[in-house]
Amino acid sequence: MVPRPSHEGRVLLIALLTPLPAVAVAMALLWTGEHASRVQWTLTVVALGTWLAGAFALKDRVVRALQNIANLLGALREGDFSLRGRQAPDPRDALSETLVEVNSLAETLAHQRTDALEASALLGKVMAEIDVAVFAFDLASDGQRTLRLANRAGERLLGTPAARLVGSSAAALNMAGLLEGEAPRTVEASFPGGQGPWELRRGAFRLGGLPHELLVLTDVQRALREEERQAWQRLVRVLGHEINNSLAPIRSIAGNMQQTLGRPAGDRPADWQEDMARGLAVIERRSEALGRFMTSYARLAKLPPPRLGPVEVAAWVRRVVDLEKRRPVLLREGPALTIPGDGDQLDQLLINLLHNAVDAAAETDGQVEVTWRRLTRQVEIVIADEGPGVADTRNLFVPFFTTKPGGSGIGLVLSRQIAEAHRGTLALQSRTDRPGAEARLRLPL
Repeated sequence: MVPRPSHEGRVLLIALLTPLPAVAVAMALLWTGEHASRVQWTLTVVALGTWLAGAFALKDRVVRALQNIANLLGALREGDFSLRGRQAPDPRDALSETLVEVNSLAETLAHQRTDALEASALLGKVMAEIDVAVFAFDLASDGQRTLRLANRAGERLLGTPAARLVGSSAAALNMAGLLEGEAPRTVEASFPGGQGPWELRRGAFRLGGLPHELLVLTDVQRALREEERQAWQRLVRVLGHEINNSLAPIRSIAGNMQQTLGRPAGDRPADWQEDMARGLAVIERRSEALGRFMTSYARLAKLPPPRLGPVEVAAWVRRVVDLEKRRPVLLREGPALTIPGDGDQLDQLLINLLHNAVDAAAETDGQVEVTWRRLTRQVEIVIADEGPGVADTRNLFVPFFTTKPGGSGIGLVLSRQIAEAHRGTLALQSRTDRPGAEARLRLPL
């Protein structure tokens, strides 16, 4: 089988065959005519030399251009984006258009590599600085998982530099069990750098065409400790504020009474007995207020877990609405639904919300409306009023925060606790269709 000629060979063959008829005719005319032998040989040499030189020059020009383009593309493949092709001045030139495209490709690839390097550097910086342990394992065909990446938090967790960790199997690192089972989940595990509980998350990705698995471990206990510390700080501030508000006047009045009793009987004011009675009355009132405050706190802190049973939404809502006698409440009934819940706690929750709505509506002589509807897997109860609305929602669910005179500041907090104990949610916001506020209570079906 005759091998196929190369591209250079085909170009040379075309360059030789294209003028061949003309050369043959010229040679025939030259050698059949009446010319001197010296003239015939001289013209033959010149014609054949010119023919061959032109063919090889054409082949060299075509091949050289292709070689230059190949060199440029080879440099791009090797990652060298600094080389550029010299463009012809005529934009209509085909070779110039090719070099323009190759140069544009080089510019695009250079920008993309720069962006990729910057993104990789940013990702590496983020991975190194985040306080979450991140590990990447590759998955071999035999099912063996090998560690390929560990960030700084992962190094601290395992107590070993990443350079020594990379290449170790998941089993050797005692992490094989973390790569199995459902995710996300909370796991108990001990490592040289700490012990659980940990929030475990996993994700799959491909790198270099090979499957990899990403393992993320978050120290749940640290977050819980921080939340606990902040909760205690808020609680101490609230308790200290309320207790000082009651103890300060008690201390002042008790001091004045002690000074009065310490005087001789003749030096005491004529109405000292009335002052003593008024002082004792103030002490009694402040003591009762402090007692009510501590009772409210105990009630908030000792909410028992709900005893779940079937609760018909329609009967539950109608029962609570019938208890409100201060103002008429418009009830728009929804579909017949039954939810699991603690009837007594749900009554208290809805009573608190309806009581607040009626108080708000009374300020503007507005109306209160209660309705419910079915969502995908929840029932949503909406209590809407036409009161002044909610100016600031940030402190609504802060214990003992209240804007109402004589309010305890635990109604909404207790209501949210009951809703969350039933795996539901409670939100309070201003209405968008008119002035007022609306409470949205969602409970699972």
